[in-house]
This record gives sequence, C-alpha cells and structure tokens, in this order.
Amino acid sequence: MTTPPRLGNLLASLPPPGGEERFETLFETPHCRIERIVSHGHASPPGFWYDQADDEWVMLVQGSAELAYDDGRTQALAPGDWVLIPARRRHRVNATGPVTVWLAVHCRPRTPPPREPMP
Repeated sequence: MTTPPRLGNLLASLPPPGGEERFETLFETPHCRIERIVSHGHASPPGFWYDQADDEWVMLVQGSAELAYDDGRTQALAPGDWVLIPARRRHRVNATGPVTVWLAVHCRPRTPPPREPMP
C-alpha cells in the first residue's frame, strides 16, 4: 500500500493577527525542511541575526518584507519574489506587512566537488 499524497493551500487557515510569528513545517527529511511562515508585521529583534547552518530558499507568497544582511545591504520583497540565502550568511527581517506569508526551504549546503588528484 502506498502513502497517499498530501494536499494543502499556503493561504488557507492563516492565524489571526497578534501573537508570535508562526512557523509550520510542511515537509521534512534529514536533508531538507519546507515550511510556511506567517508574519503579521513582525521583525527580527534588535541586534538579532539569523546565522543558519543550512542554505535557505525563501519565496514571499503574500504581503511584503524587507531583509537586511550584515554587510549593510537591504532587500525589499514583494509577492512572487524569492531569494537564496547561503548557509552562514547573517541576515535579519527588518519588517513585514500586516499579513505576510513565506514559503521557506532549508537544505544542507552544497559542498564543492572533490578535486581530482594531480597526475
């Protein structure tokens, strides 16, 4: 017997405004995690930087957001925009709109292929 497919909608059953930012794992393996993040005007706490061991691919599904990087660069995101944040790239969320939905994929970082030995 096979496992039936799972079906969902990223914009269904959104939590109401107020409270904490919500992280919902949709799929997970030892090498990859996919999650829905719902933000209601949330931002990273002052002085806090994400410094993750995994690569993170993020797409903004709904709302708006601004990311900041430790080199001073900022990046505004609108629905449909995506960004690949390499592992250990320090970043933070400066701001999100009132109802912002993200799709985030966290994967182990790719390692460079091994070098061929010199003849």
